[in-house]
Amino acid sequence: MTFHSGEIAIQTQAGVREEAERLCSFISDVIKPPAQEFLRTQQLAVASTVDANARVWASLLTGKPGFLQLLNNQMVQINVNIISRDMLQQNLQSNALMGLLAIALANPRRLRLNGKAQIQPEGAINLQIQQVFFNCPKYIQARYLETEITQAPVDSEISNNESLTQHQQHWITQADTFFIASSHPEIGADASHRGGYPGFVQVLHSKKLVFPDYSGNNMFQTFGNLAINPNAGLLFINFEQGHTLQLTGKATLIWDITRLNAFPGAQRLVEFDIEEVVETKNATPMGWRFGEYSPVNPL
Repeated sequence: MTFHSGEIAIQTQAGVREEAERLCSFISDVIKPPAQEFLRTQQLAVASTVDANARVWASLLTGKPGFLQLLNNQMVQINVNIISRDMLQQNLQSNALMGLLAIALANPRRLRLNGKAQIQPEGAINLQIQQVFFNCPKYIQARYLETEITQAPVDSEISNNESLTQHQQHWITQADTFFIASSHPEIGADASHRGGYPGFVQVLHSKKLVFPDYSGNNMFQTFGNLAINPNAGLLFINFEQGHTLQLTGKATLIWDITRLNAFPGAQRLVEFDIEEVVETKNATPMGWRFGEYSPVNPL
């Protein structure tokens, strides 16, 4: 596997080009046994898709263990909860590119799978894998599942806005976790995780956020995509109550050292200009109890 021009440009600017090239061997186009075992037990994933207007969205997917079903070593079938899939399926009808992040919160671990998706007649989504690799577990806050999925339907309430309400701004400033979706027009979509202590995401005003980028795996899939295509999606989850906040907009990468000083541990910043906000109450019937912060969160 090789990196695209955006990833190479960011790796070079960050001074980690040689290290990233060595890490390239960890990216595969087949789902190997350790990844297969991991997927069989997961109940939480985040998908990255692109809508008909080229905007990028991050969507929450939840289910019972096995909802991420392996069909073979290059194909995963996603049997999604109907509450979570409407935007996702609509996007896939116009653009097959899809990134998937399967993440374990109680025993921090995450797996990224990127490829092309096809909606099946019964509603499931088949993802043909082009890239799969484990990420380091940095900045994942430990959480424990308290509410299992039941057969009873959950009524969801969806609201759309062009900017953040006061309630949503407070939600974001108190968040210790969010997910970011990005996409390269030819290479594919990608979903990734970001974490830190509450307040690491700052609301500049109702249509703009800024957040830090900490030391990671140095492959820069997200930043590489954003260097080519600034369209991005963010997902914030109320883990206790199962609500979600989805933002789509444009990301700008900031390398200015004077601005970095305001964010301890930051190596870069991202400014995010909001184009649309979707809040979903009861997006999932699952709920998680907070455990502890990641020991590597910058103070």
